[in-house]
Amino acid sequence: MLTIRAALQRAGSGSCCRALSLSSRVCNAGKKGLVLGVYEKEKEEDSLRFTDAGDKFDKVVSGKLRDLLMRSGPSLKKGKTRMFYGLHEDFPSVVVVGLGKKTAGLDLLENWNESKENIRTAASVGCRLMQDLEVLQVEVDPCADAHSAAEGAVLGLFEYDELKKKKKKVVATQPFDGSCLAAWQTGVLYAEGQNLARYLMEAPANIITPTKFAEILQEKLSTFGDTVKVFPRSKPWIEEQQMGAFLSVAKGSDEPPIFLEIHYQGNPESSQPPVVFVGKGVTFDSGGISLKPSSGMDAMRADMGGAATVCSAILTAAQLNMPLNIIGLAALCENMPNGRANKPGDVVRAKNGKTIQVDNTDAEGRLLLADALCYAHSFNPRVIVNAATLTGAMDVALGSAATGVFTNSIWLWTHLQEASAVTGDRVWRMPLFEHYSKQVTESALADLNNVGKYSRSGGACTAAAFLKEFVTALHWAHLDIAGVMSNKDEVPYLRKGMSGRPTRTLIELAARLSNVKRFSEIRTPC
Repeated sequence: MLTIRAALQRAGSGSCCRALSLSSRVCNAGKKGLVLGVYEKEKEEDSLRFTDAGDKFDKVVSGKLRDLLMRSGPSLKKGKTRMFYGLHEDFPSVVVVGLGKKTAGLDLLENWNESKENIRTAASVGCRLMQDLEVLQVEVDPCADAHSAAEGAVLGLFEYDELKKKKKKVVATQPFDGSCLAAWQTGVLYAEGQNLARYLMEAPANIITPTKFAEILQEKLSTFGDTVKVFPRSKPWIEEQQMGAFLSVAKGSDEPPIFLEIHYQGNPESSQPPVVFVGKGVTFDSGGISLKPSSGMDAMRADMGGAATVCSAILTAAQLNMPLNIIGLAALCENMPNGRANKPGDVVRAKNGKTIQVDNTDAEGRLLLADALCYAHSFNPRVIVNAATLTGAMDVALGSAATGVFTNSIWLWTHLQEASAVTGDRVWRMPLFEHYSKQVTESALADLNNVGKYSRSGGACTAAAFLKEFVTALHWAHLDIAGVMSNKDEVPYLRKGMSGRPTRTLIELAARLSNVKRFSEIRTPC
């Protein structure tokens, strides 16, 4: 088995340039930029406070950076920038970004580490400014947390422009002065995992079909040999598994369904049962016969966000060589209104034999997840975590602030909450009361109804209660990611578009479910 450090070196080869000292760099005028952080003054009499990298660079230029920064305006606020030119021959362009207060740290009320968020924002803002100026090589201040700085740089530069003739210039980033390379590259992999999810969610539905989704993951995971096995299950296999709920959604489209199964064996000698990640993979959701309004329907190309995030998290776990066995399951199909589609009032049978009255064909995600969750139990899982853009009600409840989590396990909730505080991609616990179960188990025609009998009340909670009917595992969590599916301007280090959230929280959760010693090695501090 590769060590974590070796895995990082393998994953990082070609993506992180070898750094040289300031004195030995070759001048590349007009092509190289530097992003540095500066802390906000906390008192009127406070002097300007650079990071260690800022101080080092300022000494090289004989204090000119400090002098110019003080002369050019008021103290920089968090996320605000100031640009300087001609300070050093190796760095014709230098941008200084506000990091907020140096005393920032874990904020229990906000449930995140404010310092890490400030660093991500600063790196993102600085790198995007360099990209706009077509500076193609950028060194970034690690700001005492190279992992977070790398995340901000890589997440901030991502934009889906694959189908445009005019594309953004590709910018190569690395840590300033070659410091903290291992932590930096780990952060790069976390961010690239989220960017893969963003790519899959952003691409048009006529390009990312169920078949294409599976092909992309199969290709990306093919480099890991026997450590990762990918099984794209076709319709005959799905029928053999008696996944009637999943098939009832898929039959409304001419695109064939795929049940994607991924096995990552990061610790093949372990006797511990695997962790199972399950994702909703509706590559386009028209609503079926219960057709959605046309306004905004194009965004439903991202209704496979659950599948995108869990599969991307497993890929990153493999790149980091995490000592953990993970199984990924993604039920992939379209929800379309052809002549074979589910009709309101139809009754379908799930894999565990329970019958479901489908009163709203736009509540389709819970149908395919029901079968996927049933199948997940066949692996005797240690943990099951499913992710799905499941309900508009979750967007109403939490907006884009956090992923809603419904879980039967305090232990699992604690891990999820702590992981999200580290990544800044927060989660918030929602109720899984019997009160909601009663609303989906009272049905005129079947064992269950796919919508609660009070359809406008507690929609996210009744959807979770429905899924609970297909779970017997002691540690299960349902992540409703509908509210965090896209980003307008809420997350400052992401551009507008599909967000790929909460991929990094899932990666961090997987790291935490590895043993403590290896986890600390993965999270190498700067």
